[in-house]
Amino acid sequence: MKVEQILRLKGTDIFAVRPDDSIAEAVGVLNDKNIGAVVVRDGDGGVVGILSERDVVRRLGKHGANAMTMRVSECMTEDLHTCEAETSVDELMTMMTERRVRHLPVTNGGHVVGVVSIGDVVKRKIEEAEQEAAALKEYIAG
Repeated sequence: MKVEQILRLKGTDIFAVRPDDSIAEAVGVLNDKNIGAVVVRDGDGGVVGILSERDVVRRLGKHGANAMTMRVSECMTEDLHTCEAETSVDELMTMMTERRVRHLPVTNGGHVVGVVSIGDVVKRKIEEAEQEAAALKEYIAG
């Protein structure tokens, strides 16, 4: 299975904030969309980072409630890791584990075409295992 198959099943919605938005505004997007990370886009639409729940929690731990008034640019992860639509799910799992990230923007031709989470990956791997088990049961019974 490849990342593009995950996107086909889950959708390609990309929720984004701007570097000058407040953390409170970004948390509003995370909450409203029930997601764990947002892409950070500059004024030209270019991706300049990602802001995850983990980034927010770390700032809250360090700055308390004042973190909510900070700018996204002060809290986001700028060292952005991405994967390609053609990346295999096994490669994706390795990347996420080694880099200790839970969300990766997916690129195709240099453009972000979606975001995958570790939850998306686990869900698809479970579905794949269930399909294989059902096929084996059918084979044995047949």
